[in-house]
Amino acid sequence: MDNGLLLKNEETAFRLRRLYRSYGYRPYKMSKFEEYDLYVRNKSFLISENILTFTDLDGKLMALKPDVTLSILKNGRGGPGLQKVYYNENVYRPSATDRSYREIPQTGLECIGRLDGVAEGEVLMLAAKSLALISGEYLLDVSHQGIVTGLLEEQPLDEQARRQALAVMGAKNVPALRQLAAGGALPRETAESLCRLALLYDRPAPALKELRPLVKNERMRTALRELEQLCALMEQRGLSENLRLDFSIANDMNYYSGVIFRGFVPGLAAGVLAGGRYDHLLHRMGREGGAIGFAVYLDQLERFAAAPPGEVDVLVLYDDSVSAGRVAAEADALVAAGNTVRVERAAPSDLGFGRLLDLREGGGQG
Repeated sequence: MDNGLLLKNEETAFRLRRLYRSYGYRPYKMSKFEEYDLYVRNKSFLISENILTFTDLDGKLMALKPDVTLSILKNGRGGPGLQKVYYNENVYRPSATDRSYREIPQTGLECIGRLDGVAEGEVLMLAAKSLALISGEYLLDVSHQGIVTGLLEEQPLDEQARRQALAVMGAKNVPALRQLAAGGALPRETAESLCRLALLYDRPAPALKELRPLVKNERMRTALRELEQLCALMEQRGLSENLRLDFSIANDMNYYSGVIFRGFVPGLAAGVLAGGRYDHLLHRMGREGGAIGFAVYLDQLERFAAAPPGEVDVLVLYDDSVSAGRVAAEADALVAAGNTVRVERAAPSDLGFGRLLDLREGGGQG
């Protein structure tokens, strides 16, 4: 990674941490290693079962952390009030493109305890604002596990049929859903409802309107009410313009238990943010209540070119007619006002800037 991209990652991580602190989230720092037993007992909740391990000096089997959430749940506290933490950590996972492990930088947060609409709305808002720090043209796609789960529970299905349905939903593969129905794996009515859900992708108001006739049972009604409340909170905060409902986000039912969301920015097919509510994992760890959180994948910024790495807010130009003291004073004042500043005798050809302050004789502001 070149220095420009490294600086962009660092700057983004810093701004994300500042955002999370502003809403009362506390920093969480974990060791680079955890006991392997923590992960082997919870392999079904990990993205990959392949974990880097080694034997410690005392003979204990340790692992380079493949996940942060498990560590937070293991070491977190219970009791009254919510546990609100944010982190900036590297995790170690197999590459999706070759047979190697990758060190993946992540910044994210977790909110754990007695969750309600206020807490969920806050996390979704922070996910949207996290994406906005990367690009103003982001999209935050939102789903709810209760919608698809409730629909699949309308008819008795075996585990294989449920997994097949979730997989083809995730690919928006309508012909495959209908083939499952034709082969008897899915009831025809259920398959047609899943087809409508798979193709539903729109802003909150029209998407909710189209969703309501598909709701068939109490589990789906509960999920619909939660989505309506979340969308209303996002609209109140002025964040609904970049929000989309997308029910093809249908993940493993053993992990997510409620709202699920994914964040995207222009130019990147893979998401830069992923999160949702995961009560099942919390209960498996012996804790009561609910849990919701997300992670921002900073490694994706290596491929993101929305802004030139050499861009600054203000370019300051000077020559021998300007005293060094004045140049320093002007630059310091701009930085104190929250700007990024570049001081040069002549404008670099590869530098982007928002405003020009020309201190040279006959110069001016642009």
